[in-house]
Amino acid sequence: MNLHLWQDAVSFAARAHQFHTRKDGRTPYVAHVYRVAMTVRDVFGCDDPIALAAAILHDTIEDTPTDYDDIAQGFGRRVADCVSALTKNMLLPERQRETDYDRRLAKADWRARLVKLADVYDNYCDAAARAKPNKASKAKLARRCRRAIALARKDARAHSSIARGIKAVERLMARKLS
Repeated sequence: MNLHLWQDAVSFAARAHQFHTRKDGRTPYVAHVYRVAMTVRDVFGCDDPIALAAAILHDTIEDTPTDYDDIAQGFGRRVADCVSALTKNMLLPERQRETDYDRRLAKADWRARLVKLADVYDNYCDAAARAKPNKASKAKLARRCRRAIALARKDARAHSSIARGIKAVERLMARKLS
């Protein structure tokens, strides 16, 4: 295995998301994927190279021209499988898309569910840092957090980083968004 998998993933994600910004229109999008990886490592306590690479690459298939084969060729099938599980099928109608997404995430490697927890954690932190989110945005974010927790619960006993991730997301949700 590549000892510098996460470093290669950082470079790949920086190129793939080069012109993307967050919702504020100023923050480079790649900051989100870096924060997700740092959450996996520093908040949830997981230094697994596959989990970290998947965290860094988790939005590349969904948001860039990158496909599964690109990820598999550069980072291996296990990373590509995690990233693929974290990718919504935008060809499906929204309700069907969300059901399909949850089904695939439930079947995926535990690392994909860990990354999903870190993703909602970062999105929640991001929303809290922005100007007051509206009621609909808060409700949608809370639903996504609850779904990520529900999907990850089955892994909490076997993987302490998942248990820490669930607790971290629950603590965030206990705080009110302004």
